[in-house]
Amino acid sequence: MTVYLNGNFTLVEKAKLSPFDRGFLFADGVYEGIRTYNSKLFRYDDHIKRLIKSLNEIKMKFIDTIKLEGIIYQLIKKNDIKDSAVIYLQITRGTQFPRKHSFPHESTGPNIFITAQNLNENKEQLINGVKVITDVDNRWMRCDIKSISLLPAVLANQKAVEAGAIEAILIRNGMITEGTNTNFFAVKNNCLYTAPESNLILSGITRKVVLELSKKLDIEIKEDFINTEDLRSFDEFFITSTTKEITPVVQINNLVVNARKPGILTTKLQEAFRKLTNQY
Repeated sequence: MTVYLNGNFTLVEKAKLSPFDRGFLFADGVYEGIRTYNSKLFRYDDHIKRLIKSLNEIKMKFIDTIKLEGIIYQLIKKNDIKDSAVIYLQITRGTQFPRKHSFPHESTGPNIFITAQNLNENKEQLINGVKVITDVDNRWMRCDIKSISLLPAVLANQKAVEAGAIEAILIRNGMITEGTNTNFFAVKNNCLYTAPESNLILSGITRKVVLELSKKLDIEIKEDFINTEDLRSFDEFFITSTTKEITPVVQINNLVVNARKPGILTTKLQEAFRKLTNQY
């Protein structure tokens, strides 16, 4: 596989970074995950705006975002990806020696690493739905930054895997925030509920698309935190992300949802999303 690292395309086996990279030492960096439909980057501008926001929030200067699109398409071509591609772009504050917590001199350039590979979609999950669990949200208070510091999310997601689930839905003070790598939605009386944008969730690109589609379909939307004690009062659930699209949730812990069948509104949004991406 060919990757991009600091201005060069190289085989992944030959890609090297210093152990004094601040991403490795301090998780001092941000990232984005982007995908293609019909060989075109989906909502690329939204992803770059979010990347720039994350960079600004951690006070990292990076002005070459305009060049990234061309680099990504070159990387897709070099890896001969014909179907859907998933691209991960990671930017760290660079290499600093000796190790210290404070920022390096401004002359220290960032380390930029990009990968592109085939996206193997799990169509069965999209059709039949998935099981999720709930877990305590013990992440830091700036979840709106797409930081590479993901250990709490990793641990919660692993707990889900060990429970035979595909995602952990996180709870803070009794309220659902989001999944470890997804946004969470619920439906009650044909009204769509999801956590509001704040420092407690990541503003997902697919989340944004779902809200746009809902408005076009005249679906009522309430951006409000869902109390876990009220979960049984909802009719259907789904999670969203760049790679998972709109995935129905048919079981939460031991709670079986809608006889383990995707809900009507969820399916309606899936159809609208598919129509959108087919025309992309």
